[in-house]
Amino acid sequence: MKKILIVNGPNLNLLGRREPGIYGADSFESYLEKLRRQYDGTAAIDYYQSNVEGLLIDRLQEGGFGQYDGIVLNAGAYTHTSVALQDCIRAIETPVVSATCTAARSSATGR
Repeated sequence: MKKILIVNGPNLNLLGRREPGIYGADSFESYLEKLRRQYDGTAAIDYYQSNVEGLLIDRLQEGGFGQYDGIVLNAGAYTHTSVALQDCIRAIETPVVSATCTAARSSATGR
């Protein structure tokens, strides 16, 4: 069975409440429940969210050396600004895929 870590950055704990016209009305927990049901028996999915850049880096480093087959990272606003997260991703061994809740160009205004 594959082991996947999903890491979400700042403000993603507010999905479902924050700007539902842009980000939708579902919480991330509801998406996570759907993912776990869909991949039951084929993938174990762990989840971590933090609004703190250093804690995101700590979690990526903890999971980045063989504990997981892959990491899905939605760094939120840090996607546009964090050199430290970019360095961390380059330093770990586990493959990291970047994800967003909206089209990157449409949410990047002013960033």
